[in-house]
Amino acid sequence: MKIRSITCLYDPGAPRAGSQLDALVRLTEAAKNRFEDEGYTVETSRLATVPFPHLVPSCCDDSAVHLVTTLAGESASRGFEYISFGPALPAYPDSYRLIPDMLAAAPNAFFSAVMSSAEEGISLPAVAACGEIIARAAQITPDGFTNLRFCALANVPAGAPFFPAAYHDPGQPAAFALALEAADLVEAAFGQAETLAEARSRLLEEMQAHGRAISRIAEQLAADFSVVFNGLDFSPAPHPSAGRSLGAGIEALGLPSLGMPGSVAAAAFLADTLDRGDWPRTGFNGLMLPVLEDSTLAARAAEGSLTIKDLLLYSAVCGTGLDTVPLPGSSSPEQLSALLLDVAALAVRLNKPLTARLMPIPGKAAGDPAEFAFDYFASGRVMALPAKPLHGLLAGTETFRISPRLQRKG
Repeated sequence: MKIRSITCLYDPGAPRAGSQLDALVRLTEAAKNRFEDEGYTVETSRLATVPFPHLVPSCCDDSAVHLVTTLAGESASRGFEYISFGPALPAYPDSYRLIPDMLAAAPNAFFSAVMSSAEEGISLPAVAACGEIIARAAQITPDGFTNLRFCALANVPAGAPFFPAAYHDPGQPAAFALALEAADLVEAAFGQAETLAEARSRLLEEMQAHGRAISRIAEQLAADFSVVFNGLDFSPAPHPSAGRSLGAGIEALGLPSLGMPGSVAAAAFLADTLDRGDWPRTGFNGLMLPVLEDSTLAARAAEGSLTIKDLLLYSAVCGTGLDTVPLPGSSSPEQLSALLLDVAALAVRLNKPLTARLMPIPGKAAGDPAEFAFDYFASGRVMALPAKPLHGLLAGTETFRISPRLQRKG
C-alpha cells in the first residue's frame, strides 16, 4: 500500500494565507520523511484551493487565467507537483467557459465543475457546460490527455484529497488529507480468502491497521504544524502494475469477468466492506473503478465485457463514479452531457458523491487502442458511448430537485 497523495488545502485569499502555505510546505516535507520512515511510500504532494471563482474579484473574466497560471507556478516552486483550483460553480455561469483556457495555460493545474448538489439540485445548464468543457479540453493536445485534469462533480463536498475532485471550503482553516493507493490490499485479501466472511475480515483488518498507523502520524503532524487533519480517503486506488489491480481483486470473489452478471453484487460487497471500516474519513471512501489506471479494468473494457452502462450501474452501489474512461474523439458535447446527467441524478437521488472524468481521444473510434505515455495508465481501448443528444425538457435550462428516496412503512 502507498500514499497516493498528501493533499494540502487552503484559501489563497484568506488573511495570513502566506504563513498558512509556509506551514503546509513544512508539514509536507516532514510528512514525507515520517511516513517513509514507517515504510509508506509517498507518491505525490498536492495543493488544493477554494473554488477558483472565489479567488477572482470580478469572476469571471480572463484575469482568472492569469491568476491560476501565477498560483500554479508558485505552488510548483514550493514543491507541490499538482494544484487543484476546485470547481466552476452554477452561481458563476461564466466560470465554466474559462476552464479549457486555464487547463491549457497551466499544465500542472486541475479543475472541476459542479453539476448537482443535494442543496441546490441538478443544474441542466451546468451539465451542458461540463459536456462543452470535456469536448473542448479533448482538443488541447492531440492525444486528449488534458481531460485527465478535469472532472464533473455531483454532490461532492469539499475536503476530498483525490484529484481532480479536491477543493477547500471557503472560510475554513488550512488542512491536509491523505489519498491512499490500496488496491493491492483488496487483491491480496480477496485472493487469499475461502469465504466471503473471511474476505471481508481480512480486508478490514488490513485497512484498519494501516489506517491507525497512518492516522497516528497525521494527527501528530497536525498538532506540530497547527494544521487541521481532515482524514483518509481509503478508496482503493489501483495502479497498472502487477498485484495492484482493484479489478483483479473484485474478480477474486468469483467473477468470470468484471462486467458479467454477479458484478453488481461483488461491487456492493466491496463498497459495504469499506463502509464498515473504522478510520478518520474524508472524501469518497468508496469503490474506485478508473478504467485506464487498472490493468484488469482496461482489459475488460477492451474485451467488451465492461461497458459504460456497467460502470454507471456500479456507481449506484459504490461511491466514486466514472473515472478515466476513454471515449471516441467524435463524442459531442450533447452526447457527453446526456451521460453526465445520469451521473448527476444518481448522486442526488442516492445522496452520495460521484464524479465523471471522461476522456475523448481525437481521431479514435470505439475499439481503437488507447495508449498514453503515463506511468499510471494501462494500455486499453476506446469504449463505445451509446448516447444521443437529449431534447425537450431534459435539454432545457432549468435547475430541478430530486429528493433521496424515503423508506416508507406499510
